[in-house]
This record gives sequence, C-alpha cells and structure tokens, in this order.
Amino acid sequence: MSTDTPARLLQLLSLLQTPREWPGGELSERLGVSRRTVRRDVDRLRELGYPVQATKGADGGYRLVAGKAMPPLVLDDEEAVAIAVGLRAGAGHAVEGVDEASVRALAKLEQVLPGRLRHRVATLQAATTPLTTGDGTSIAPETLTTMASAIAGRERLRFAYRAGDGAQSRRLTEPYRLVSTGRRWYLVAYCLDREDWRTFRVDRVSEPFATGARFAPRELPTGDAAEYLRQSMYRRQDTYEFDVTFAAPAEFVAARLPAWLGVPEPVDDGRCRLRASTADAVEWLAVRLATVDCEFTVHGPAELVSCVRDLGGRLGAGGGGPRSSPRP
Repeated sequence: MSTDTPARLLQLLSLLQTPREWPGGELSERLGVSRRTVRRDVDRLRELGYPVQATKGADGGYRLVAGKAMPPLVLDDEEAVAIAVGLRAGAGHAVEGVDEASVRALAKLEQVLPGRLRHRVATLQAATTPLTTGDGTSIAPETLTTMASAIAGRERLRFAYRAGDGAQSRRLTEPYRLVSTGRRWYLVAYCLDREDWRTFRVDRVSEPFATGARFAPRELPTGDAAEYLRQSMYRRQDTYEFDVTFAAPAEFVAARLPAWLGVPEPVDDGRCRLRASTADAVEWLAVRLATVDCEFTVHGPAELVSCVRDLGGRLGAGGGGPRSSPRP
C-alpha cells in the first residue's frame, strides 16, 4: 500500500487528467490503496482547486471537469515534449496570434523540464524544418524565453544589438513587454545606455542574459506597448494613408486583419470602410487585403490600386481564367 501521500496525489491527478471517467475500484488498484483512501485523496485535490466530479453507483467513478480557474497540470514526458516543441515552433517564427503569453508559458515549462526532456526537445527542434512564409525573421526561442523571464522577474537585460544599418552595440535595458506584429517580434524596453525608451527587433538581438539586478517598472509614455511600437515604427519610416471599402460587415473584416492596421467602420448593413495609415510595403498590404475573403474596392493611394490590379490579373491568369482587373 502506498504511504507517500504527495506522490500518490500526483499520480491520482495524472490519471484524472486523462479525458475519461475512472471507477473507484480501478483507481484503488492503480494506486495500491483502499477506496476510502481514494475518496480522501479526491477531497484533498478538491481543496487544492481541482474540480473532481464524482458519480454514484455500485462502483462510483471520478473525472476531472472544467472549473472556474485553471489549476496546475501534471504532464507526462511525451506531453511535456509535445507542448514545448509546439510553443518553440510558434514563438520562433512570430506566428500571428501567438503573443507574449505563449512565450511566458514556454519559459515556465522549459525552466522545470528535466535534462533528458530538454535534450529531446532540442533534438526534435533541430530535426524539424518549418514551412513558413516569413521574411528571414526566424529567431531562437531561447532568446524570447530569456526576455520573457526578465520581464516577469523585473530584471535588467543585457544583449548585443545589430541596427538596421549594420551598426553593432551592447545595450543594458529594463525590459517592459514583448510585442508580436504577426511577422516579427519586438522588445519594448527602457534603454539605460540611451536614457530613453526604445524598441528592438528581436531577430537582431544576440547574447541576451538577465543580469539579476532588479528594477522598479517605469511608466511607458503611451501606456500601451503595442501603441508605443506603432508610433515608434511610424516615426522611423515613411507612411502612407490607404482607403478600402469591403463588401462585408466590419466585424467580419476586423477578425481577418491585424488590429494594428486599423479598425474598419460600418458603412451600411453589408459593407464597411477602412481608412488608416501604414509603413508596410504596398505589395504586402495588397496580399493582406486579398486574404479577407470578400470583395473589396481600393480608393487610394494610386500605388496600392495599381498593385491590387496587377495582383488580381496574375491570380486570374494563374487560375487558368481570363485576366481581369479589379475596380479601382
């Protein structure tokens, strides 16, 4: 009979996290304890916040159900490796929708992974070639997890940085937030060397490490890291205004475009209009508009109108049909 209560509780929790109902008798045999002990252990898990549901009957069963909060999970080796590999793949290529929360989760998981599992994760990662549409901004997940840990722990972060013109420098920063634009990761931080707020492209960062020195968070000028990044990018790049009408409701279009492109406004029940500015290449914006999956009309600028017209012609020809030009 098992007398190690903590170990037995972890084993019981691992069994209950399998999506099925466990008869009390089977749990008793698996754990090597009496059914009465199983009932007491279930009560202990409930006290810890795990929503264990019991069913009545000759051999009443137990199962873990959804509760009000997310309790800690117990993962076996295969599950831990699968989650770590998935998070590393997503984080390393700035997949849209995979934001700082996933990087924090990866940092927590890799912190407690045993050495043998770390080796398996690294081996799988090295043997996998992802199919992406990126522009060369793939980055090491370790860089992101180091930054995320420094942000969470409010530790000063030092790293080497390569600017857009190739200039090399070393920076000591107080990291504030990681921001994903869907194509790249950026670090928003207070740079102690420049005595001002800065944004850093993470794919240009190397040798990052947390110094262990704590700091009190400063107030970001804009109050929001994504907004600060947007303003910072526009200050550094030439921007242009664009105007597009979509033959779909605003909610439909907004769900299919990055939020930083702007918010579409309803025109009537079936259409909406997006007027905003961007520093992105018109070629990229044209492709992005085409992925909304509805008809649209570009009102300006002329470069975007021309690009959409050319893209429509190439797509039509590629599909074997006659070349056609969208309305300007």
